[in-house]
Amino acid sequence: MSASRLSMPDLRGYARAGLSGDVIAALVVTIMLIPQGMAYAMLAGLPPQAGLYGAILPLLLYAVLGSSPALAVGPVAVVALMTAAAAGTVAEIGTPGYQLAALWIALISGILMLVMGVLRMGFVANFLSHPVISGFITAAGILIAMSQARHMLGIQTTGKTLPEVIPSIIANLADTNLITLALSAAVLVFLFWSRKGMAPLLKRLGLSASGAGLLAKGALFLVVLGSTLVVWGLGLDGQGVRIVGDIPRGLPPLELPAFDLDLIMLLLMPAAMIALVGYVESISIAQTLAARKRQTIDPDRELIALGAANLGAGITAAMPVTGGLSRSIVNFDAGAETRAAGALTALMIGASLLALTPLLYFLPSATLAAIIIVAVVSLLDFRALPRAWAYSKADGAAMAATMAVTLLLGVEQGLMAGVGLSLALHLWRTSRPHVAEVGQVPGTGHFRNINRYEVITTPEVLTLRVDESLYFPNARYLEELVQTRIARQPEIKHLVLMFSAVNEVDASALESLEMLLAKLNASGVKLHLSEVKGPVMDRLRRTDFLDHVDGLYLTQYDAMEALAPELTRDTLARPREERRKPGA
Repeated sequence: MSASRLSMPDLRGYARAGLSGDVIAALVVTIMLIPQGMAYAMLAGLPPQAGLYGAILPLLLYAVLGSSPALAVGPVAVVALMTAAAAGTVAEIGTPGYQLAALWIALISGILMLVMGVLRMGFVANFLSHPVISGFITAAGILIAMSQARHMLGIQTTGKTLPEVIPSIIANLADTNLITLALSAAVLVFLFWSRKGMAPLLKRLGLSASGAGLLAKGALFLVVLGSTLVVWGLGLDGQGVRIVGDIPRGLPPLELPAFDLDLIMLLLMPAAMIALVGYVESISIAQTLAARKRQTIDPDRELIALGAANLGAGITAAMPVTGGLSRSIVNFDAGAETRAAGALTALMIGASLLALTPLLYFLPSATLAAIIIVAVVSLLDFRALPRAWAYSKADGAAMAATMAVTLLLGVEQGLMAGVGLSLALHLWRTSRPHVAEVGQVPGTGHFRNINRYEVITTPEVLTLRVDESLYFPNARYLEELVQTRIARQPEIKHLVLMFSAVNEVDASALESLEMLLAKLNASGVKLHLSEVKGPVMDRLRRTDFLDHVDGLYLTQYDAMEALAPELTRDTLARPREERRKPGA
């Protein structure tokens, strides 16, 4: 079944086979989403219902417009942290201005994603390299965990970066509420144990492997129920344990937030960053899960669906949303067959808001903080930095810099630094393209790098294989390289540029090639091109550049057969000796 559409035959099949899987998946995700939604709302500095509201209309809109049957859209930790950082720059947490800013962040990011989807700009995810986004998410995970210390210890702290949060925690440690600390520790221990220990225990008690796995997903429900009963039964709220308190009963309101152009302009850049991170995280999860069932994901359609979901969040007093990793995996593993699982989840959350919110009055904030910490542990990948550094010093340095800026200056600055570093790395790498001198491998018509293989060359013909598209950052590099080689080897009479890896030649590069041609003519060297790709050839034919090139060849062998026929044929007739040079 296609991930993008349910046809009528699919719907008939769905009634028989898909309903049970979607209902079970929706129930399991709902059990996770209720505490997680409230926890991430707390992380964002918003009332707990903002997280629950973010799991109703946004999920319904994604179910209609999205392309992933398994992606569980809703509040997530990183977006919650970024929302808090952005809204905190314009208003104090808890004020109407702060909540208005959060709603406009959802609306602005939704509009931006919708526009990008309509313009088919799904490729923007490529602007963030994997090492950079990995470094950003790891650093954001650390900040998220540190920000929950005040709820775990029952103290007051301030700050949004490590240099601000750590001194604040240390200064207030003396005010730690020991009951809150004990409750937090018990919840943390249980949640960490449940991730690997609950399913085996349930199997030993006689449950099937699948049943034990599903029930183990209910660990969040158990800690919410257990900690709420403990606080209520022992009256711990009267001993300094902070609780959630009243949660409005009923479905979310449906209204546009007050229009404030100055506020919108202030939030435009942070909302764009949130949209980018939300889309990158969501599309990565959706594509990974789709690959397991050999399904496909439409990136542009995902942008439209996520944009609509955030618009839905903005008009229902919710927080910004995107695809969540842990819930999506649970949704997939629980048997979600179609996007109807998301719609069923939204209906279950709505029913919970109508009936269950009074039961959450005594839910301790420490429990929500523990849920956040356990959730963000999966974001922390400290081994990624040494791996990236070992493979590429440039990628490792970019990842380390992104982490440092995020931890020291904040999430928005860290993400902007990551985007800047990604683009800078791309420009730096492509500004110095790999250009290899090649020669003929004996016994074959293949041409390889002279520094890596035992090959045959002739001093009168210089062949350079250009391993990068030619555009404005690297236009002069090839020109200068050729000039240097010609000056060093006066015996050269022919230059062959092997364009097998060149996918594009922009206007700046064309101008540079024309200048190079003029200089070669002045030096008595003839220019030839080989293995030019069709799209590049089409563009070059729109100019008169090819009219001045001495030779244009389908293959490099054709070029050498024309320029050094005897040597080329003799090399072809030799015994095959294609092998790498030792240590090259």
